[in-house]
Amino acid sequence: MKKTILTAVLAMASFAAFSQSASGIGIKGGLNYSANGDYFESIGDAAREPDRNVGYHLGLYGKIGISRLYFRPELVYTKTKSDYQGDKFDISKLDAPLLVGVKIIGPLHVFAGPAFQYILDTEFDGIGINDIENDFTVGANLGAGLEFGRLGIDIRYERGFNDNEATFINTNITNVGPSRIDARPDQLIVSLSLKI
Repeated sequence: MKKTILTAVLAMASFAAFSQSASGIGIKGGLNYSANGDYFESIGDAAREPDRNVGYHLGLYGKIGISRLYFRPELVYTKTKSDYQGDKFDISKLDAPLLVGVKIIGPLHVFAGPAFQYILDTEFDGIGINDIENDFTVGANLGAGLEFGRLGIDIRYERGFNDNEATFINTNITNVGPSRIDARPDQLIVSLSLKI
């Protein structure tokens, strides 16, 4: 009986210690490679001009871990740019991914979950775009990462679910009608994180 109680107390202490080390809050930041609707078609262009669709992100995250599973909500400011036939389309937004992950082996973990985006501002080569179909959109994140104590690195793919277009009036005289750009997120994201 004493051994059973002692074993149960040690197991609970170990679980509590692990939960404390797996949980916490932190800061994160990194680079985004964006295509806003046409990511896989733009890979060939990225080899020729690798910086043309590069953006960045900065934010906070929380993490609640139980055994090998964890829940990680994030709040991130993201600035992306995409190239459309030589013109730049910039988006500033707030992202809120709600990720569920699992530790695989050692420092390796994988995760996935919905990502909610709120578009703060858009600009197409000096033209502010007020006509975005939806300021609020939903997408998904899928990725993998490594954790070394308080430091982490991950890579993820983000894709928007709902169609979302930005409409603007083309100033080119030969084209008098409105033009549309796919504003849906479609990007590869590399992040560094630090648990505080």
